[in-house]
Amino acid sequence: MSDSPAVPGAPATAPADPVAALLPEVPAHIDTGFRARVLAVIDRPLVAGFAATLGVLAALVLGSAIFSISTILAYIVLALFLSLGLDPIVRLLERHNVKRGAGIGIVFGAFALLMVLFLVFVLPPVLAQIGQFFEAIPKALDEIPQSEWFLALPAEWQAGLGTAIDQLAATLSDPAFLAAIGGGVLHVAAGIVGAISGGFIVVALTLYFLASLGAMKGALYSLAPARNRPKLTDMTERITDSVGSALIGSVTLSSLNAAVVFVLHLVIGLPFPALMAVIAFVITLIPLFGSVIFWILASVIALFSSPQQALVFFIAYLVYIQIESYVVSPRVMNKAISIPAALVLIAAMVGGTLMGVLGVLIALPITASVLLIIREVVVPKQDLKV
Repeated sequence: MSDSPAVPGAPATAPADPVAALLPEVPAHIDTGFRARVLAVIDRPLVAGFAATLGVLAALVLGSAIFSISTILAYIVLALFLSLGLDPIVRLLERHNVKRGAGIGIVFGAFALLMVLFLVFVLPPVLAQIGQFFEAIPKALDEIPQSEWFLALPAEWQAGLGTAIDQLAATLSDPAFLAAIGGGVLHVAAGIVGAISGGFIVVALTLYFLASLGAMKGALYSLAPARNRPKLTDMTERITDSVGSALIGSVTLSSLNAAVVFVLHLVIGLPFPALMAVIAFVITLIPLFGSVIFWILASVIALFSSPQQALVFFIAYLVYIQIESYVVSPRVMNKAISIPAALVLIAAMVGGTLMGVLGVLIALPITASVLLIIREVVVPKQDLKV
């Protein structure tokens, strides 16, 4: 059948554009040239693909540049967090009529004194005990089958544990394993040299950040509209106070753990007191779970010396963990923002994976800051939406 004749005077209907039909309806208040620009991009796929390729290449170059300066960025982050951690001490001195410059000098003088004491009185015995520890492992493994607690085990347990001990002794005496240990020692030595050189950079940056912390905050406040500056000022001060309290609290709790471990090893008669104290300081930097991890690790190591001594340490350190959790920690961390336990564990694992011990140390303050922003900014805005 033929098409119906056109009605005289009626406007001619334009042929349908298949590409335009696929585009979503654009509200009238949006720029009318939007559809034309989209159609232009679709009609020129080579130009669009080339632009996308350039964007990907730019992102790769930027990522490579950031990776190449990752060490410098780590120094900057560490110095910034150290300055935030030391700022409450400096402000405490300022409240006692000490000028800020003099307060910074006192804080850094005390820090330098602590570092000298560590290098002179702590580091030499730790290095010596590391060598003694590796020398004592084979002897301790040989003595286990003749120990009283081993002979008191059931026969099937003795057979299984004896096999495991033999395999461990064979691994430790394997030349390939010893070569790997030697390479790891060299790597650690190179890392120590690099850490010493990087430490001077961190100290210089920390001094600068600590001296100009007020100016840096003022510059941040000036970027916000005038009506938002009081809120931004309040939140920034609360975040920096929380970060400082969290860092000081973490270091304080780890130092107490190290001191308790050192005293317990001396009193009980366990070997390697200085080495175990340093290990305790590092591990207990992990918030909430660090003390439990070290408790299990140190108790297992103590078993190689004596089951009785290991049991005494197991009970004594467990008592200290309870005192720390319910008495010491609430007083030390009283100004830090409370964080759910699950987020503490996740933050510690993510921070440790990304930046090692430094990441674990700064993970808690960063998480606390994010939670504060969510509670004070995001949630109130969502509450206003009906």
